[in-house]
Amino acid sequence: MKTFEFSTELLPGLPEELGLECLSRLPYTAYRLASRVCHRWRELLQSLDFYYHRKRLGYTQKLACLLLVFNSGIQNGPKNPGVSVSSSYGIAVFDSVSQSWDRLAPVPRYLNGLPLFCQLASCEGKLVVMGGWDPVMYDPVTDVFIYDFVTQQWRQGKDMPSKRSFFAIGACGGRVFVAGGHDENKNASRTAWVYDLRTDEWAELGELSQERDECEGVVIGEEEFWVVSGYRTESQGQFDGSADVYGFKSEQWRRVEGVWEPGRCPRSCVGIGEDGKLLNWAEINPGVRVRACGGRHLVTGSEYGCGALGFYTVETKEGQNSKMENISVPNEFSEFVHAACYAEI
Repeated sequence: MKTFEFSTELLPGLPEELGLECLSRLPYTAYRLASRVCHRWRELLQSLDFYYHRKRLGYTQKLACLLLVFNSGIQNGPKNPGVSVSSSYGIAVFDSVSQSWDRLAPVPRYLNGLPLFCQLASCEGKLVVMGGWDPVMYDPVTDVFIYDFVTQQWRQGKDMPSKRSFFAIGACGGRVFVAGGHDENKNASRTAWVYDLRTDEWAELGELSQERDECEGVVIGEEEFWVVSGYRTESQGQFDGSADVYGFKSEQWRRVEGVWEPGRCPRSCVGIGEDGKLLNWAEINPGVRVRACGGRHLVTGSEYGCGALGFYTVETKEGQNSKMENISVPNEFSEFVHAACYAEI
């Protein structure tokens, strides 16, 4: 861990250690304003060393980032004949501690909505958006965008090496891992790549043991990237029960059998239990879709196919039954969740 040294005091009249402690306790929502105080504050707040310093002390905040459909425009009706509501993808942010909701600013390149079916991941205090379909032409795109919660700004990263949709994604240690999915011709893929946020570069990871379209990705214990289930090109919709696992230390893939129920779609149902093993959230309730939100989990789903969508928090404890607690959600954010991840800021 880096030792912070400053030629001027962080806070006049206070020892350096106390000044650093005070800034470490600032909520992330105050960072943009605090960065304008002076050059040294800006340099500190935007540094990776400061991020890991706060994480070590337990001062980071964990937010759920959800890809939702937002409605805009005016509802068609007697007073507005011929005028309809337009829909677009956007990102909602939920803080489970304050129970507050917010919406991120749109990506400059897609002011009218993010690419359809894009994927989300987060690491080192940043949110990464990858792939999807052009919201106008419906063609697959290779775009990569990174949102910095400190500066509250988007930047564009290096494009994905190839077009792919419905792929597995996971993040750890400043890197985002992608695998499987399918290309623009609906051919299932067995390739995998890793994107380094610090260098803005892509590197190939080698091939999976088989093609895996509509697979799900999850990082376990900051040690492995799991690519769960999926199906081959010639076996549309026939989800496999195996997984391919990439070890961060070994830098090798291994195949694991019998980790998923054959025939069940894994999308948004794969989680990690308190024992560090794979968890099927649909076993709690068949209608749930889920992503982790810190030590708790944010769950969405409905009791039946066309039922009203509900949002719940779940806290899992080893050896105990998981309890779902309903949460109140503003109408603007109560739409179907297409993708999600949690960001630690």
